[in-house]
Amino acid sequence: MEKMLSLLIEGLGTGGLYVVVALGLSLVAGVMRLLNLAHGEFLVGSVYLIMTMMALLGLDPFLAMILALPVVFAAAYLIQRSLLQHLMSHSAEAVLVATFGISIAFQAIFQIVYGSNAVAITSLLGLTGVDILGHTTRWVSVIAVLLAAGLTLGTHVLLTRTTFGRSLRAAAEDAMAAQSLGVDVRHVFALCFGLGAVLTSVGAIVVGIGFSVEPTSGLLWLLRGVAVVVIGGMGSVWGTLIAGCGVGIAEEAGVVIFGPEYRDIVVFGLLVLVLVARPNGLFAKGAI
Repeated sequence: MEKMLSLLIEGLGTGGLYVVVALGLSLVAGVMRLLNLAHGEFLVGSVYLIMTMMALLGLDPFLAMILALPVVFAAAYLIQRSLLQHLMSHSAEAVLVATFGISIAFQAIFQIVYGSNAVAITSLLGLTGVDILGHTTRWVSVIAVLLAAGLTLGTHVLLTRTTFGRSLRAAAEDAMAAQSLGVDVRHVFALCFGLGAVLTSVGAIVVGIGFSVEPTSGLLWLLRGVAVVVIGGMGSVWGTLIAGCGVGIAEEAGVVIFGPEYRDIVVFGLLVLVLVARPNGLFAKGAI
């Protein structure tokens, strides 16, 4: 019983981390029908940006993250509005190639500016733990779970209770019809892409404190994010939360049963099983 409780707590901590990493990717995929291959670089870039603000301004990691959010949003908005929007009218393949190119370019920039060594955000939250029902887990895992629940709920409220959310859902359902009703679809899509980057940037604080990153780390997090998004259903906000927690628990169970070297096999094996049983994901239509 004690081992099961320990597994559940650690699994939820890992799952919360995957949710905050994948939520922005899920939002963009559900609204714009776009798989952003540069998603991991937005995450890693946010970690570097937070560390830079901490070094230059002497800020707390969370305050540095708050100041980094407008910068990340502006960069994502400009990329979508100036490049990706034009390509979306041509083909999905063109957008995929473009985001892949952005990913490679960002990796090169990170390596030039920050070097190739692995770095992490300095914080006691990554080193200290808290006792939960007799099991000690890292504070950063608890924060990941709280952020996962809060960001998911906040995103749901934004999409279902605000004018922007209604415009976003209308554009996702039928862009031409939404535009005929006065919705500025290009602006709405750019805002959505920026919001997805902001959600990713919030997740970066957990990744940066809990793990080290290097210029090429984005691919690892992109693959985990894609697994969660596909399992939960493309664009499903609540599906992302449930899938992320499920993947985290399955991964920790795989570590206990088979060993840590089988983490990836368990995660992507689960992805294959879900795709065979439900090709559209567990919550295909609950998106936005």
